Amino acid sequence: MSEQIDIKAINKLAEILEQHGLTELEYEIDNCRVCLTKDNFMRQPAVAVNGAAYTPQQTESAPAAKTEQKIEPVDDSENPNAVKSPMVGVVYLAPDTTKPNYVKVGSLVAEGDTVCLIEAMKTFNPVKAHKSGKVTKVLVETGDPIEYGQALIVIE
Repeated sequence: MSEQIDIKAINKLAEILEQHGLTELEYEIDNCRVCLTKDNFMRQPAVAVNGAAYTPQQTESAPAAKTEQKIEPVDDSENPNAVKSPMVGVVYLAPDTTKPNYVKVGSLVAEGDTVCLIEAMKTFNPVKAHKSGKVTKVLVETGDPIEYGQALIVIE
C-alpha cells in the first residue's frame, strides 16, 4: 500500500456494511479507494484497499449480524398490486418514532396516500399508494435497506 490506511476507519465501514445489510460499499478519500464486498458465504466482509486485499478484524463494538430473515412464500416483485420502491434507500413506515405507521395490514388507503418514506442521501421521499384498496401485506420494516423496484406493500 502506498498510503497508510486507518484500520479503525475500515472497521467502521465494515460495520456500516453489516448494519445496513449491504453487499458492497465503496469509499474514496485523498486518492485512497476502499471497496468492501460481502460474499453470502462469508460472515466477514472482504476489503480491497487500492487494489490490495485486507480482511478487517471484528471489534467488540460491531453489532451481531441479523439472523432473522423474512420468509415470504410468494415473490411479490411482479405483483401488480405491490407498491414498489422508486429508489434505493432506507424505508421508514412512520413519519417519526413517536408517530404510528402510515399503514398496517388491514388499513384502507386511497390512491395517492403516503404509505411509507424512503430516505436517500439524507432526504425523506414519500411513497404514495398507486391505487385505492386494503393493505394485505407489509413486506418491509422500518430501517430496512431497499432496492429500486423492490415490493414494499401490497394493496388489494
